[in-house]
Amino acid sequence: MKKSTFKFLTVLLLVLTVIFAAHLFILQNMELPIFADRIVLSYLLNYGLAASILIIIQSKFNKKSSHTGFIFLGGSGLKFLVFFLVFYPFYREDGTMSTSEFAAFFVPYATCLILEVAFLSKQLNNQDS
Repeated sequence: MKKSTFKFLTVLLLVLTVIFAAHLFILQNMELPIFADRIVLSYLLNYGLAASILIIIQSKFNKKSSHTGFIFLGGSGLKFLVFFLVFYPFYREDGTMSTSEFAAFFVPYATCLILEVAFLSKQLNNQDS
């Protein structure tokens, strides 16, 4: 694994930990259950999927850099598949999806997505022509 990949995964973990703590703090201040809505599983799965996708992209980056975008899109599709298989049925049990349920998945998903795009765009911009 490249040093830059390890550094990114460490930064991603630290940022997600801070966001997770802030998320729990907000839930507590709103007097909502803090560990409901599969929030821990959501953060762990989003980190795991983001890390896996990034490692796969990095392993193919120099060999087939033209495939990077397709791998990234496939990874995003995988994340949505995980949402619909793991989280959506649970969230829809009562017939509606509450804001806290949506946020439990979307906050870590969006955080990972933003950091992944930033890292990969930096990698692509630094690529030798």
